[in-house]
Amino acid sequence: QVQLVESGGGLVQAGGSLRLSCAASGSILGINTMGWYRQVAEKQRELVAVITSGGITSGGITNYGDSVKGRFTISRDNAKNTVYLQMNSLRPEDTAVYYCNYVRLGRQYWGQGTQVTVSS
Repeated sequence: QVQLVESGGGLVQAGGSLRLSCAASGSILGINTMGWYRQVAEKQRELVAVITSGGITSGGITNYGDSVKGRFTISRDNAKNTVYLQMNSLRPEDTAVYYCNYVRLGRQYWGQGTQVTVSS
């Protein structure tokens, strides 16, 4: 089992910044992918950003959703089993519940979600 604990959500004005963190614990050894998805009520959960635990000289390989490219940056600290999402130039349409995600060997786990609200 893997446990994910998220932090850093909140309310921010448009154009502002927030940083989300997600710490993983439990059976987390080995190559894995961690990242963030978001969901607005009654809509499908969508990719925000993911990062692998290895690759590109161990900095990890990243993938971003089209709507956040150039504004959000994902990173991770493998020693702390933690992934970060730096969100800049936030827009009202970024308002959603953000979920941390962990995938390894075909199994995935989700955090409880953290609310991000961007006011106009």
